Amino acid sequence: MPFSISSSRCQSPNVSETMQIFVKNVAGETFPMTVPADASIRNLTTLLSVRTYLPESDLRLVYAGRHLSSSSTLASNNINRDATLHMAMPLRGGMPPKKIRCTYKDCKQGAQRVIGDCGFCNGHYCGTHRLLEDHKCDGLEDVSSPSPPRDPEWWLVGLDEELWANVVCDAQCKKESHDRNAAQLNAERTQVIKGI
Repeated sequence: MPFSISSSRCQSPNVSETMQIFVKNVAGETFPMTVPADASIRNLTTLLSVRTYLPESDLRLVYAGRHLSSSSTLASNNINRDATLHMAMPLRGGMPPKKIRCTYKDCKQGAQRVIGDCGFCNGHYCGTHRLLEDHKCDGLEDVSSPSPPRDPEWWLVGLDEELWANVVCDAQCKKESHDRNAAQLNAERTQVIKGI
């Protein structure tokens, strides 16, 4: 009787039974694999990483809608002959949100582009909080009308009432100018038209 490798394999008691399974990769291509029936998922991912040139840590296998853990075996997951396993790749990181949100305390509205950016505090604000006063900007000067100081500074000593009135008038003019500017910005505010 001639000696053959196949007859030698069949008679060997320590060779396990093999079965053919199919693996579908992320691109949708299906390829067959012959693996031992008692192979673990870890061994299968090692074989797949060699075959597909992908890192073993990135490979995930899915069968019947369930992700297979690397410590389980094909038999424990009821994977039989001619079963199809699906390869899945893990998502890396994710993307930041596409819409920039308002940075004012607990506001969750989307920030307005360009006009919602504050040049003083580098924040991004929605239509409600885009004005300096509305988001209590750190760069906002106090433009409330000043009262005469109790302890005048060295540069205020010797000011008569007329000069003090000019200082107060300048502050009030600045406040009025600010109010006019705020009113104009609110009048030119972009309104969203829904349903178009």
